[in-house]
Amino acid sequence: MNADGRTRLNQTPEWTALAKHREELADTHLRELFAADPGRGTGYTLRVGDLHIDYSKHLVTGETLRLLRELAAATDVFGLRDAMFRGEKINVTEDRAVLHTALRAPRDAVIEVDGENVVPKVHAVLDKMSDFAQRVRSGAWTGHTGKRIRNVVNIGIGGSDLGPAMAYEVLRSFADRDLTVRFVSNVDGADLHEATRDLDPAETLFIIASKTFTTIETITNATSARTWLLHALGDDAAVARHFVALSTNAEKVTEFGIDPDNMFEFWDWVGGRYSYDSAIGLSLMIAIGPDRFREMLDGFRLMDEHFRTAPAETNVPLLLGLLGIWYGNFHDAQSHAVLPYSHYLSKFTAYLQQLDMESNGKSVARDGKRVDWGTGPVVWGTPGTNGQHAYYQLIHQGTKLIPADFIGFAEPVAELSGELKAQHDLLMANFFAQTQALAFGKTAEEVRAEGVPEE
Repeated sequence: MNADGRTRLNQTPEWTALAKHREELADTHLRELFAADPGRGTGYTLRVGDLHIDYSKHLVTGETLRLLRELAAATDVFGLRDAMFRGEKINVTEDRAVLHTALRAPRDAVIEVDGENVVPKVHAVLDKMSDFAQRVRSGAWTGHTGKRIRNVVNIGIGGSDLGPAMAYEVLRSFADRDLTVRFVSNVDGADLHEATRDLDPAETLFIIASKTFTTIETITNATSARTWLLHALGDDAAVARHFVALSTNAEKVTEFGIDPDNMFEFWDWVGGRYSYDSAIGLSLMIAIGPDRFREMLDGFRLMDEHFRTAPAETNVPLLLGLLGIWYGNFHDAQSHAVLPYSHYLSKFTAYLQQLDMESNGKSVARDGKRVDWGTGPVVWGTPGTNGQHAYYQLIHQGTKLIPADFIGFAEPVAELSGELKAQHDLLMANFFAQTQALAFGKTAEEVRAEGVPEE
């Protein structure tokens, strides 16, 4: 029993019912589930915008899903969701709101934190970002010597790096190819060295992403970048034309030599791992342009509204979260493979690692008591088809169940033609073949029919 009188998660009747249900499914194979329900392949799918979610190959039945939804209802998941959208301080540890959703709210929305509507501030920063990004992209913003900015280096760590770096790779085909955009996070000096070794300092803009402007890795790299710049340009005044800050500490930013007018703020109700649609995404906005950036925000808002309004039966974020509970606690799955069949998603799994593992990597509940159930898996994976020649053997034939999510694009993201477009068809053929092989495998009879000897 919790301090507030509520039953602990794994002591609820809903949890007990799921454990019993798992025992009943112990010897059930996906082949049987598909044989029993010919419509499973289409019935176990959902759609949100252009996203098609197929969960038919998960080890669940209609009863499994019903019991999982009952667990969600018993633990008031939707109540907490609604509290989050209202701006209530659901981060009880730090007594903060959790309002990354406000970052993509329309201008006329009203979302209050401590009685203040935060939406006008959000759009003021977005407008400031848009103006600056457009000046860099057009050449109106120049470096200290008058040269056009052709290189943008984002210096941050954690959410100030993983998010924008991932999104830049995903949206690279929409980026201005005349701009070189790089990301530095590691305090190992080799990271900054390799990022700048072939750049002209007079054409390089550094974006320093640190809310407090005291993060040791970020400020160490920023200081070294400043030394690199001043060694080439020889004038302290150059810093103000080649450095901008994503921060809230105007004093430290000014001490560094950055014009406080070129400081883009964000707020303590934005968690780092959810922040790249805030000022933290400035490097991305410069790369793809303000219009594309706002299109991205529209996509985020579409999913926000789906999560906020869709019933439990068709709510995609709820479904995916409940599947994680099902595998981690009732199948003893220790990890979760995320396998994007797209070169542009090469950094997506690394981003998800922080998003999931930093969020769920905890051993105490909100009441401060230790939990005795699984809170989150190890998230891992690389783009297909590379992984097929590395670790898929373990997923297919290892001794532990490894739930795997496959992500693919029906059409190439980039404008490909000829043989390169045909390669996308080959990529997706692998995508579908691997999901089928993992779901169904081969029976002994099928293997014998292929002429494989018994021994």
